[in-house]
Amino acid sequence: MCWVWISAAAAGVFSAHVLQRLCFPHFWKDFSFLFSLSRYGLKLELFRLTCRVRTVLDRFTQQAQRIPDKPFVIYEGSVHTYKDVEQRSNRLANVFLRKLDVSAGDCVALLMNNEPDFLCVWFGLAKLGCPVAFLNTNLKSRALLHCFGCCGAKAVVVGADLAECLRGILSNLLEDNIQVLAMTSHCGDTKVESVLDHIDAASDKPLPAILRAAPSLKSPTLYIFTSGTTGLPKAAVITHLQSLKGAGGFWAFGVTEKDVIYIPLPLYHSAASLIGIGGTIELGATCILKKKFSASQFWSDCREHKVTVFQYIGELCRYLCNQPKTEMDKVHVVRMGVGNGLRQDVWQEFQRRYGNIKMCEVYGSTEGNLCFMNHIGKIGTVGRSNFFYKLLFKYDLVKYDMMEDKPMKDQYGFCQRVKKGETGLLLSKVNALTPFFGYAGSKQLTEKKLIRNVFVKGDTYFNTGDLMAEDHEGFISFKDRVGDTFRWKGENVATTEVAQTLGSVDFIQEVNVYGVEIPGHEGRAAMGSIILRPGFMFDGNKFFEHVVMELPTYARPLFIRLQVVMEMTSTFKQQKFQLVQSGFNPSTISDPLYVLDYHQNTYIPLTKNVYQSILCGERKL
Repeated sequence: MCWVWISAAAAGVFSAHVLQRLCFPHFWKDFSFLFSLSRYGLKLELFRLTCRVRTVLDRFTQQAQRIPDKPFVIYEGSVHTYKDVEQRSNRLANVFLRKLDVSAGDCVALLMNNEPDFLCVWFGLAKLGCPVAFLNTNLKSRALLHCFGCCGAKAVVVGADLAECLRGILSNLLEDNIQVLAMTSHCGDTKVESVLDHIDAASDKPLPAILRAAPSLKSPTLYIFTSGTTGLPKAAVITHLQSLKGAGGFWAFGVTEKDVIYIPLPLYHSAASLIGIGGTIELGATCILKKKFSASQFWSDCREHKVTVFQYIGELCRYLCNQPKTEMDKVHVVRMGVGNGLRQDVWQEFQRRYGNIKMCEVYGSTEGNLCFMNHIGKIGTVGRSNFFYKLLFKYDLVKYDMMEDKPMKDQYGFCQRVKKGETGLLLSKVNALTPFFGYAGSKQLTEKKLIRNVFVKGDTYFNTGDLMAEDHEGFISFKDRVGDTFRWKGENVATTEVAQTLGSVDFIQEVNVYGVEIPGHEGRAAMGSIILRPGFMFDGNKFFEHVVMELPTYARPLFIRLQVVMEMTSTFKQQKFQLVQSGFNPSTISDPLYVLDYHQNTYIPLTKNVYQSILCGERKL
């Protein structure tokens, strides 16, 4: 009888296992991932309940005591241990406090390129209790002045190689009583203080911990400016809570202290600073810091330093795929990439060429209150959700009216959820668990990102501005930005999807898709700005065949513009605004232009005569 029960139990276990594999194939991966997230979240909650606020900086000082001689940052061949960075940041903290008139609580802007002193200045100011505003090094005079006004900076620390960037606005800064501190020796300008003149004589002993003590996890520690493709930057408020969440990203994906992490992204961006540096600190790992991303140096750097994990964003992986093929392509120990914005076609090509590297997509904005993480590694998706995830993070996909450029409402004035598989606007509920801290210096900008009375009166959601879709398995995919999606012939055109399709043509190196207005027509027609691969020519016949075969009529680019260089933001986001404004007029555009021609089954040059025939309505589109 005992054997009968044992056999029945074994059969039951086996059946349950088979049923789980068939119906819930990702159950254990989901369970393990959510368990890890819950552990990390519980730790943060315990800090809050016990009023014992532990910050990323606290974790760094702890690591400097635990592993003082371990390499923390390797930069251009120089090794900087945890102890090195701890002591130099202590010296800088003492200089700022005792020599340069910086007080606890003052907001200080930081204008520096990637280098170890970026971290030392950042940590030194944090040890003094100063919120730090990271400035985009590509910004010019007007935009820079705008940033100072947003965050209320009392001082700015500028890198030695960027001092000239402030020359044009130095008088404006001094008029506003903003102190200018340069990371140089013997500056020679009496209006600018030279930080390094004081550092040798400064003590490397830490300042009293009470200066950096955070009253709450929700108190601001950083201001990181959004790198939008239009308009002036916005200063997103980054609290200690957000910094700690970012620092847990690598850990959640299974990165350990034994890993070597490659950071080629700008430190003024949240991906590199919060996830990259914060994650390295949380683990006690080592990072390879690059001043600037270089596609030609990437793999040689990875081989030299035995890199196991790298960060990416936007088109970085496409740049790598466009490099000449070599026999060394798969000679490396890289096992994982962590980032966002990886197109499906590039993802597949990257893994074919460089090996089965697990690409871990992370979805989230600098200021947002929601994050998706693709822990499964399914190609083309930014994350995965399930019943348990939705219990912790309240989000919804709602119907969006492209013509009116706003969410669709029902008869009662509430938003309507989309069905599984349908594309909708992603909204994330604002509550105690997922707060939204907004932007510094502008309540109006903060309010514009919120939608109220979404499903019931009184509720509040953060508007991500992203169109997403969630399939029946819970995988979430990014479709497009609301501003990038347009309508043509009564249909919605997603620029990201069209760009992915065009990107598979062999003579195309890079493509940017956007919509242009045509007089006398409703909506906007698709236009593609293309960079050709070296040694290739634009083939109108071949391109026509591909477009007709792969895209529906309404999504086919009517116009093509050949460019030599694609304008990008500093975080590898394609610039569309100027291209949209330029339109398709051959009289004002010097680049070669082509137009779709169904009579000749090809793309023909867009001449002034053809352009006029389009404006007059003589040419059928």
